[in-house]
Amino acid sequence: MTTRLTEPVAPRSDAAVVSPVRLRRRALKVTQAELAEATEVSRQTIIAIEQGDYAPSVFLALRIARTLGSTVEDLFGAAEPHTGGSA
Repeated sequence: MTTRLTEPVAPRSDAAVVSPVRLRRRALKVTQAELAEATEVSRQTIIAIEQGDYAPSVFLALRIARTLGSTVEDLFGAAEPHTGGSA
């Protein structure tokens, strides 16, 4: 039995969109294997993230961002702020 840490991502609508993770990784001349080793995941996980097939956990997103000298917001997009009612 396996445990899922994240939910699958909806299929990509545009394969021409290049992942910010891939762009940053390539700019730093880091291979997928090197990024995978540094973030303690498989190369297949990095491939799936770059292809938009897998949304990393918060902890993995932070590890990737730190390894690439970037921010989670820059690599994965900023979340919309929660707007609750006034108390």
